[in-house]
Amino acid sequence: MSSDVSSAKSPFNASTERVERVLCFTAHPDDVDFGAAGTIAAWTAAGVEVSYCVMTDGDAGGFDPAHRAEIIAMRAEEQRQAAALVGVTDVHYFHERDGYLEPTHDVMRQVVKLIREIRPDVVLAMHPERNWDRIQKSHPDHLAVGEIVTRAVYPALENPFAYPELAESGLAAFRLPWLWLFAGPEARENHFVDVTGHVDAKLAAIRIHASQHPDLEGMERAVRGMLEHNASRAGMPRGRSAEAFHVVEVNGSQTIAGF
Repeated sequence: MSSDVSSAKSPFNASTERVERVLCFTAHPDDVDFGAAGTIAAWTAAGVEVSYCVMTDGDAGGFDPAHRAEIIAMRAEEQRQAAALVGVTDVHYFHERDGYLEPTHDVMRQVVKLIREIRPDVVLAMHPERNWDRIQKSHPDHLAVGEIVTRAVYPALENPFAYPELAESGLAAFRLPWLWLFAGPEARENHFVDVTGHVDAKLAAIRIHASQHPDLEGMERAVRGMLEHNASRAGMPRGRSAEAFHVVEVNGSQTIAGF
């Protein structure tokens, strides 16, 4: 895949860590394309199996009042097409109401269930901390996704006595190696992925979500600028593009197990 450029704070070493399966959690259709489609395109090009889980149907999105009746189906189809452009065909939904997502045990149980089913090396999700420099990154549903996934990953995912009905159905406890978070405060970002070779795929995926972007040209300029800014922060040469993440090692060789 494209080269990862870690800061001194990142625990993830792309040259030694083996990533075969990734599960991405987002709030709305299009979130993953803005935050990580370049990295995902690099993963799938390298043979990594990537799955998406969108927690809401995006039913509060869009700008055209005439399309309210079909907005859920429209956004689901947009996400399916966008996912396919970066090599993803496995897309799950929790069908929560857009704008009402909360870190409840019902939703956390669904997260634990899906992670135990897929057993990924990396869970990628939105960040639970608000970005005060650009509050648009921190839609309340985005923050809820981060809190839901972080709570689910530890301790419930690896505790066989949490949500015991899952273990009783054959879904054994699972210790996740890595949690990657995006759309959080820049100060938290400790890992950068060079996606220069996948910018076109990322932008193509974002353009699919036309119902959400009345100014596609302005959106594209903003995304290119963000990617170049990330590359500069990572110390990459001028002209490179990067996506930024807060990478957390959940379970590693030095982890002390415990609930």
